[in-house]
Amino acid sequence: MSRSTRTARTLGAASLVAALTFGLAACGSDESSDAAKGDESNPVVIGVVNAAADDQWSVFEEQAEAAGISVEIKDLGSYDLPNAALTSEEIDLNQFQHLQYLAEYNTNTGEDLTPIGATAVYPLSLYSSKYSSVEEIPAGAEIAIPNDPTNLARALLVLQDAGLLKLKDGGSSVSTELDVLADESTVTVTPVDATQTAVNLDSIDGAVVNNDFIKDAGLAADDALYQDSAEAEGARPYINVWVSRAADKDDETFLKLIEISHSPEVQDALLEASGGSAVIADQDGATLQGYLDEIESNLTG
Repeated sequence: MSRSTRTARTLGAASLVAALTFGLAACGSDESSDAAKGDESNPVVIGVVNAAADDQWSVFEEQAEAAGISVEIKDLGSYDLPNAALTSEEIDLNQFQHLQYLAEYNTNTGEDLTPIGATAVYPLSLYSSKYSSVEEIPAGAEIAIPNDPTNLARALLVLQDAGLLKLKDGGSSVSTELDVLADESTVTVTPVDATQTAVNLDSIDGAVVNNDFIKDAGLAADDALYQDSAEAEGARPYINVWVSRAADKDDETFLKLIEISHSPEVQDALLEASGGSAVIADQDGATLQGYLDEIESNLTG
């Protein structure tokens, strides 16, 4: 046998081994990708914010596991990340936002992320370390409010309802600090990151604090000087929702997770995490989509 023949056979054998190896690897990859969503090797990844402070997620995971669904709770830390992560398919669902926030995202990006289930309405509340009632807050007081557009507008409406300021044309879900009528208001507002509103309570006169951060700040629902009504028709934009990509809105596994989220165990944990302030909501995806369509229409005018 010549050296060239031996070399050719060696290369041929190597090529065959490589082809078999690639084929086996490809088969292994196919097996992984074919795993049903919710299997242990292919968990449903759910994007949330501030999970460490919310015991409902550990209860939810236990309930999902008992139902044979593997989930991974991914704390993305900041409100501006979970929708982008869902759009880019880094996660399968998210649960952190209300309909107004979702509408803002969809209209600003041209996306069609879809609500598939409701969780609760969380009243947005005014707190103060210096004063024990709204009436005690003096003229010229400074109030911190969340700076993300939807919660900023809602916080302004809370302060207007409390009689502390007036907004141009009565205000709306798209009002900003520029709409505050200074000569008809007794307080000034300072927009800050939502995570910092409660942190600033020791240095300013008051703050409108998102429910997500009340517990970590050592506050309780009963400490609030004022909060908006969670049961009014006007609260619809602030129903918190489970969100999927539009193509997945009828996914049976996802809808089963929505059902699990309304189990007594999970809802008890949700209420405890909210300090008793949450008002449970149970609208279905179709109803929520109707609300969302109306909000998006108002935003686009």
